[in-house]
Amino acid sequence: MFKKTFQSRICHLTTVHSHFDERIFYKEVKTFVKAGYDVVLIAQNDKEEIVDGIRIVPLPMLKNRLKRMVLLPFPCLLKALKQKANVYHFHDPELLLVGLLLKLMTKANVIYDVHEDYGKQILSKSYLPKFARSTIAWAVNKIEKVISRTFDAIVTATDDIFNNFSYHKRAVAVKNFPVLSNFAEIKKDHTNNSGVFNLIYVGGLTEIRGVTQMIQALEYINSNKKVNLTLCGKFYPANYEKQVRSLKGFEKVEYKGWIEPQDIPSTITQADVGIVCLHPITNYLTALPVKLFEYMAVGLPVIASNFPLWKEIVEGNNCGVCVDPLNPKEITRAVKYLIEHPELRKKMGESGRKAIVEKYNWEKESKKLIKLYKELLVPC
Repeated sequence: MFKKTFQSRICHLTTVHSHFDERIFYKEVKTFVKAGYDVVLIAQNDKEEIVDGIRIVPLPMLKNRLKRMVLLPFPCLLKALKQKANVYHFHDPELLLVGLLLKLMTKANVIYDVHEDYGKQILSKSYLPKFARSTIAWAVNKIEKVISRTFDAIVTATDDIFNNFSYHKRAVAVKNFPVLSNFAEIKKDHTNNSGVFNLIYVGGLTEIRGVTQMIQALEYINSNKKVNLTLCGKFYPANYEKQVRSLKGFEKVEYKGWIEPQDIPSTITQADVGIVCLHPITNYLTALPVKLFEYMAVGLPVIASNFPLWKEIVEGNNCGVCVDPLNPKEITRAVKYLIEHPELRKKMGESGRKAIVEKYNWEKESKKLIKLYKELLVPC
C-alpha cells in the first residue's frame, strides 16, 4: 500500500476564490494536511503565512474582474513552478492555460477542480451583453473540454458537472457537503415559545438567489408569532441592497452581513427554519447549495425551491417543504404551515440531520479525493 510522506507536495491554486474559501481551504486542503501531505495554497492574500499547517503563498489582491483575469495567471504560474509539487490542483477556469503549462513544463500531476458549470453560469451573468452570452458560453465549454483532456484528473462539485466530463478517463464528483464534525451543535428546541419565529438565509444576496421574494413573503405573514428573517452574506451588485431595503418586508429583516465559515453552525442553530429559494435558472436547477445541507446538519427544517433534484433531497428525506421560489405567497404559506406544526418541524429537523450523518457529509466525500490522490501518486 502506498504510504503518504511529506515528499508528496500538493499545490492548490486559485486566483478567484479567497484563501479561506470554504471548499478549498476548510474542506479539501485541510483534508490533505490531515492525511499527511505537504500542502501549499496559492491565492490572493496580503502576506505569506502558515495557517493550520497550510503554507499560503500570496498573490496580489485585485477586486477588478478584468485585471484579475489578465494580471494574476502569470505570477500564479511562476509561484506554482517554484513549489516543485507532485500535484497541482487548480480551481478556476481562468487558470486553464496555467494548468496546461504546468502539465507541459513539469512532471507533476495536474487536477482541474470544477466548482460550477461555467457554460450555464455565463448564461445568467448580468454584466455580459445578452446577445453575446450564448456564444461566450459555447466558447468556454469548447476550450474547457479541449484543454481538460490533457489533465490527469477532473474533480467536480456535482454529478451534473461530472456528466460534462464523462469523456475523461479519471473524473470524480466530490460534492461540497458539510464537514460533519463542524456541526455538532444541534437545535434541540423546536417548540419555540419565545413569540418570535426566526427564518435564516446564508449565502450571496442577489436577485436570482430569491432574496426579493423571501422578503416580500414577510409582508403577507399574519401570525401570533413575530416572524424575522436573518440574512447573512454580501449584496451584489451594491445597488441591490438599496432596492431590497426599500421593500416593506425589510422591517422584519436582521442583516448580519458576511459571516466567517466557522461561525455558520452557531449562527444558523439560533433559527427555526432555513430557507433557500434560488430562482429556476439553468445553472441552479442541478446545483447542490451547501447552505441547504448546513441547515439540515444542525437539524433545521428547510424551505427550498421546488426543483426536481431539490425535491428529491428535501421531500425524499422528509426534511422540509419545497415551493415555487418566484411566488412570495407560496413561501408565506410554507412558513405559516411550519409555524403551526412544531412537532412536524422537529421530525423534519431530525430527518434532515439523519440524512447528513448517513449520506450528505464531507467525511464521506473526502474519501473519494484521497483515493484519487493515492492513484495518482502511487510509484510506477
